[in-house]
Amino acid sequence: MSERDTLLRALKQVLKQRGMRYADLAGGLGVSEPTVKRMFSSGRIDLARLERICELLDIDLFELVRLARGARGHRERLDMAQEAALAADPRLLLVFHLLCNDWKVPVIRREFGLDVPEATLLLARLDRLRLVELLPRDRVRLRVARDFEWREDGPVRRRYAQVATGEFLRDAFGGRDALLVMEVRELGDSSIAVLRRKLEHLAAEFREMATIDATLPPARRRSAGMLLALRPWVFSLLDSLRGAEPERAGGR
Repeated sequence: MSERDTLLRALKQVLKQRGMRYADLAGGLGVSEPTVKRMFSSGRIDLARLERICELLDIDLFELVRLARGARGHRERLDMAQEAALAADPRLLLVFHLLCNDWKVPVIRREFGLDVPEATLLLARLDRLRLVELLPRDRVRLRVARDFEWREDGPVRRRYAQVATGEFLRDAFGGRDALLVMEVRELGDSSIAVLRRKLEHLAAEFREMATIDATLPPARRRSAGMLLALRPWVFSLLDSLRGAEPERAGGR
């Protein structure tokens, strides 16, 4: 896939995520809807018009390019030393997590009660770990991909995954935005493989939406968690039934 194709694909993702149609873009650009459709089908969009489209979609050009690049390859991982340092210090991990979600340093300090010396120390440690680059006026630039993945058996998952999963599930999952579904069925190997691919695709869409929405102002974002799980499993109740002795005839 060419650079132009990946950029257009990312642009269409943002368009869909924002709930906008070609007609909406046409109105904002002052052109007809067929003109917008031709631009997207041919890929012939000049820089000035691309910047205007990004403005209408509430995303800057840099974020669009980063989204396009992230769609091309496998997700990055931190190295073991970086993960170990984050796993060992919850506050360092928290600040890094917030920076990956596009929080600004002054907002982090205000919301989490960090004084300037402590915040500076944490940011300096992230800089030494080559996770961020410190910039003037309380700004930072990530040195890693925003949608990196933790190592499956790495320090962070070993320390926090079980605790986070248990905390996540200790909820009634009520309300309009909550959903909890559990199904247990018997499936063949091919069906399980198909379901796994679909869940992986859903997780990728979740990350893409988060990358797009990171460009929105903090007031228009909410923290959301999604837990996907699939594995061979037999409910312990069934095992207990298998282990029970059958009732004797006429006995009670």
